[in-house]
Amino acid sequence: MKKVLLTAVAVFGFAFANAQDSTMKAGVHLGLPTGDVKEGYSLNVGADFTYLWNVSKDFKAGFNTGITAFLPKEETIDLGFTTVTYKGDTVLFLPINASAEYSFSENVFVGLDLGYAIGIAPSGQEGGMLYLPKVGYQTEKFDITLGYKGITREGSTASTINLGFAYKL
Repeated sequence: MKKVLLTAVAVFGFAFANAQDSTMKAGVHLGLPTGDVKEGYSLNVGADFTYLWNVSKDFKAGFNTGITAFLPKEETIDLGFTTVTYKGDTVLFLPINASAEYSFSENVFVGLDLGYAIGIAPSGQEGGMLYLPKVGYQTEKFDITLGYKGITREGSTASTINLGFAYKL
């Protein structure tokens, strides 16, 4: 945990030192669970904050954080003599990522977020390595992205196909 905090402080310090040539974005995402989690979860929603600085004309790098939630499906279990409806817990993660974007043109870019998703809820939730390759459309005021997010931990992956919208601050 100390390493994560020291890394975050270093990134923030470098980012603010280069603030004149940077981009801040606040956004939301909506995802459809795939893989290991699609049976128990119906939706992934979240909020994101991204800070990028220009490394070159077409390449930006920085960090991303926010919150992401996996919303459980409601399940009905037939016990023979009665049915029971059950809804599991919402699973929350706090992602802390390095983020990079490469622009192919004025409006089209590809990006990659790599980092760690800290498990927040339910109590005892484990975190995992997070990856998010994405493609996007950008304007001067906003970005729209399509990506594949995966949080990998102990042999399983919580993955989603995500659609995101970010407003440039």
